[in-house]
Amino acid sequence: MKSLKDRKPLFERLKSGLEEGIRHAKGEITLKTTTLEMPDRPPEVNAEQLTKLRLKSGMSQAVFAQVLNVSTKTVQSWEQGQRKPPQAALRLIQVFRQDPSGLLEVVGMSGPTAKASVGKPAVVTRRTSTSE
Repeated sequence: MKSLKDRKPLFERLKSGLEEGIRHAKGEITLKTTTLEMPDRPPEVNAEQLTKLRLKSGMSQAVFAQVLNVSTKTVQSWEQGQRKPPQAALRLIQVFRQDPSGLLEVVGMSGPTAKASVGKPAVVTRRTSTSE
């Protein structure tokens, strides 16, 4: 990567890029292009499904909220049907449905350390890294 001293000014880089785009549009040059397939939108989740998923995993609303990186009040509003999860949260919920332990590992939590009794959430521990 070029150092800041060696880099062209922003205007020159923008101008060069636009000129290159025009030449490409006219067929004078060929630019490398990459085509990506866009994923489908995550499936919708209603309040009842979300509550069942959380209870099945043995998590309290607070722990489930931490896993999804939202507030406990947000999870409560989803479960009461007052609000719907946004697309980013729906994607995390989709991943959690498919691979709960994988998502817990990614967010730095281990899986349930105790079996949950009905109505009693399991304990979920958070892993922390130490710098050496």
